[in-house]
Amino acid sequence: MSLENTISEAIKTAMRTKDKVALDALRAVKSQILLLKTEARDAEVSAEQEIAILQRMIKQRKDSYDQFTAQNRSDLAEVEAAQSKVIEQYLPQQLSPEELEAEMKNIISETGAESAKDLGKVMGMAGKKLAGKSDGKSISDMAKKLLS
Repeated sequence: MSLENTISEAIKTAMRTKDKVALDALRAVKSQILLLKTEARDAEVSAEQEIAILQRMIKQRKDSYDQFTAQNRSDLAEVEAAQSKVIEQYLPQQLSPEELEAEMKNIISETGAESAKDLGKVMGMAGKKLAGKSDGKSISDMAKKLLS
């Protein structure tokens, strides 16, 4: 089942259970998918594009959470954190730090990277291989750690 259909079913469930936070988050996801489809002129949205949408939305909510927390607006920060958790349910299983380190070591050996100046090659390959399994910041931090 496509992500769009899954989200539509989840929206119906959230409406029945009157879960406002989940409903708002899921409607935002659906609107982003529909926006992407209209931009692509009714072309099918690939799984990679769906994952990218979800990751972008989670990142936006985490950034908002940080800003609201810095401004002592815990009421708004809690909503952003809750919506982020709802959206994360639709991402593939995330890699643990140990699994990420093992994957990054494989990628570094495949690319032949030896120092921090090879970071671009490593990040390019890691971005493709680990899309949806880990966020970009974690990948970047691990690559820098392993290449230093």
